[in-house]
Amino acid sequence: MKIGILGSGNVAQALAKGFIAQGYSVTLGTRNPATLGDFVAANPAAAVTSPAEAAAFGHLLVLAVKGTVAQLVLSGVQEHLAGKVLIDTTDPIMDAPPVQGVLQFFTGPNDSLGERLQNKFPQVRVVKAFNSVGSAFMVNPQFAGGPPTMFIAGNDADMGAIEASRALEPLCQLWCLPGFLHNEWSHAFKLLK
Repeated sequence: MKIGILGSGNVAQALAKGFIAQGYSVTLGTRNPATLGDFVAANPAAAVTSPAEAAAFGHLLVLAVKGTVAQLVLSGVQEHLAGKVLIDTTDPIMDAPPVQGVLQFFTGPNDSLGERLQNKFPQVRVVKAFNSVGSAFMVNPQFAGGPPTMFIAGNDADMGAIEASRALEPLCQLWCLPGFLHNEWSHAFKLLK
C-alpha cells in the first residue's frame, strides 16, 4: 500500500517511520521540502514531494498539519481525495497560549475539526486517530502498564460516527495538561474494563 502524508512535522515524521518499518511506501507532502533533508537522509525510503503529489500518490492519506490549516491543505489537494481514507491526526488548537495548561480550541463542545473536515470533503472517508498522544508514542509505544488505547472515530459501523471526534479531540487537551503544567510528556490513555 502507498501512503501519502500531508505534513512534515513531528507527527508526520513519526508516522512515516512507523509505516516504512511495516513495509509501506511513504511520500510526505510539504510546501517546504528542504525542512525534511535530515529526515530523508536518515530515512532514505521516504520520498518528499508537494502536498498534491503526496495526495495523488497515496492509497491511504494521513493529515498531519496544524489544525488551523487543515481545511486549507485539503482544499489544495481535493482532486486527489475521492474514495480514499484520510487518517486525521489534527486537533483544533488555536494559535494562542494555553490557559492554566489547557489548550484553547477553535471548536465548541458540539463540534469538532474531524466533523468539519468530513462535511467539507465528503468524497474522502475521514478517520480521527493519533490525536491524543505525543508523536513519540504513536508507533509501538512501550509503557509499564502495557500498550495504550488508541482511540479512533469515523463514519463506519465498527468505530462509530465522526461525531465521536467531539470526545476524542479534547483528549489532546487532557494529554497536554501535565506537560504544560509539570513538563511531563511520557504518558498515554488506556481504556480499562
